[in-house]
Amino acid sequence: MLPQLAKLKGAALDLLFPQYCVGCGKEGSFLCHTCRQSLPRITPPLCPRCGRPQHGGIFCPDCVNWKAEIDGIRSPFRFDGVMRQAIHQLKYRHLRALITTLAGLLQDYFTTSPIPAEVLVPVPLHRKRLRERGYNQSGLLARELGKLISLPVIDDCLIRRRHTPPQARTSNVNERHHNIADAFTCRDRRLQDKPVLLIDDVATSGATLNACAAALKAAGATSVWGLVMAREI
Repeated sequence: MLPQLAKLKGAALDLLFPQYCVGCGKEGSFLCHTCRQSLPRITPPLCPRCGRPQHGGIFCPDCVNWKAEIDGIRSPFRFDGVMRQAIHQLKYRHLRALITTLAGLLQDYFTTSPIPAEVLVPVPLHRKRLRERGYNQSGLLARELGKLISLPVIDDCLIRRRHTPPQARTSNVNERHHNIADAFTCRDRRLQDKPVLLIDDVATSGATLNACAAALKAAGATSVWGLVMAREI
């Protein structure tokens, strides 16, 4: 009876609160078939480190001399078009119901392009910003993705100890790295000897993911990769 009741509940909610596509406004789902097909995908060859498109699959100019802590960053989509609209709806319009759809897209990517991981860790918000927004969108993504790919989520080990201005307000890559340096730490060593997959919504320069990786490796993580919904190209 429980699955049947769940279906009935879902149908009732759909009648009361119908879903509309975040791309075109069509009723039926948060991402209609047409808009899903139009999502700006990132396809190989890629830079092995930052995951941006790179001819020949070699290190891009930005990564050649980057002494990075992060082992690599991967994303299925560019931060553009319908994907940009979806993330803005999640992040600034409080459309948390989008999480199921977005996590499903991450699951598809993870299944076809596996990344070494035993545990998922969301990029944390500082407690001040968490109070303002009411939720951490990266935490929601990590928990939903963890259910889909059967990996545990640890969201209370890596913490943001310093409140920083949003990375989008910084003017260049060097300023972004300086802005976020030493902003994270691990409260214990639960992630020691584990390959960690960091989850976030958007990556720009990769500075935030790299700062998280530095804290995780200082606490004993064997490897740290980043998986984000979208990244700026």
